[in-house]
Parts: sequence; C-alpha cells; structure tokens
Amino acid sequence: QDIRDCPGPLSALTELNAAVKEKFRHLRGRIQELEQMAKEQDKESEKQSLLREVENHKKQMLSNQAAWRKANLACKIAIDNSEKEQLLQGRDSLRQRKSTKESLAESASNITESLMGISRMMSQQVQQSEETVQTLANSSRTILEANEEFKSMSGTIQLGRKLITKYNRRELTDKLLIFLALALFLATVLYILKKRLFPFL
Repeated sequence: QDIRDCPGPLSALTELNAAVKEKFRHLRGRIQELEQMAKEQDKESEKQSLLREVENHKKQMLSNQAAWRKANLACKIAIDNSEKEQLLQGRDSLRQRKSTKESLAESASNITESLMGISRMMSQQVQQSEETVQTLANSSRTILEANEEFKSMSGTIQLGRKLITKYNRRELTDKLLIFLALALFLATVLYILKKRLFPFL
C-alpha cells in the first residue's frame, strides 16, 4: 500500500523497494528454516503437515510478490505521468524542454531497469521452486532407498539370529557330550584303580 501511494520521486520508491526486498529475504529464510525443521521430523505425519505449511507460506509469498510487482508498476506509471504533467507545464524555454527529454529518458531507463529487476526476481523464484521440487524428489528417492536397505538389513539380522540360536544349541550339545565323556573317563580310571589297588573287592 505504501508503494502504491508513493507520490515520488523514484528515489523514494527505490528506498521502499529496498525495505520490501529485505523483508522478503527474511521471510524466505524463515520458510527455509521451517522446511529444514520439517525434514528433521521423526514422525511422517508431522513432517508432511509441516511441509504442507511450508508450501502454503511459499504460495502466500509468491502472491505477495505478485502484488508487490503490480504496485510497483502502478506507482511507476503514476510517477511517470506526474513527471510528464510537470514537464508539460514547464515549456517556457529550450532548457526546460531539454531537461524534460533528459528526465523522460531517465524515467524510461529507470522503469526499464526496474522491470528487468522484477523479471530477474521472477526467474529466481521459478528456479527456487524447481530446486524445491527436485529436493523433494531426491528426498523421496532417498527414503525409498533407505526403506529397501532396512528391509535387507532386517532379513540379515533375522538370519544372524537364527545362526546364533543354532550355535548356542550346538554349544550346549557339545558341553553335554564333553561332560559325559569326562564322566566316562573318570569312571574308567576309578574302575582301573579299584582293580589294581583293591583286587579283593
């Protein structure tokens, strides 16, 4: 609204635009922080909820930027018309006509430069949107790959658990066999000693 109502000159409009750009930069940073927070969520439901909120904020920001561009164009046209009226009222001398031409040329140059800046800004927004879509696609692909790896690891862990159980059973069997063999050995030794030392028993 301040930009739409700006009476001029172009330097005042430039200052207002600089303040708006700073606010958009700050807003873009906060949206990126919210998006990063969403990616760090453990629960998928919370993550998706935050990502939807991020998209809503991005759409609102793009809508605000479109309104900002329209306000700029309206203000530049109003300033241009005002300058033209002032210049048309001052046709008293050749110097004033020359000044009018220079002022019109400068205004046209400023408007052209401003339009080019707005075009660059729109191009950057489109590029950022494409990067966001690509990031989401990469994240989805990474999640799918991680899910496949988890499934593979789960199968490996289950196989390892079965092998450990099998080895534990075999170890128990081996201990039992060793115990029986040792008992048999001791019984044999005792029997031989009995026959040698106490043959009469």
